[in-house]
Amino acid sequence: MDDDLPREKGDAASKLASEDLGPYSQDELTERIALLEAEIARVAAHRDKAATHMAAADALFGKKGS
Repeated sequence: MDDDLPREKGDAASKLASEDLGPYSQDELTERIALLEAEIARVAAHRDKAATHMAAADALFGKKGS
């Protein structure tokens, strides 16, 4: 796979957002919320790690475009 190509726009989050929640019980919805909150925390942690890495690279090599 070529990393230089743009990513596909269709992702798991948009598929989840369009799913009919009617068939789910309250317990299943509570479990789903917990899973989504855990995924949000995982993505946020990755974002923060990437930002820290980028800041360290900028400090070492100088910011791109400057």
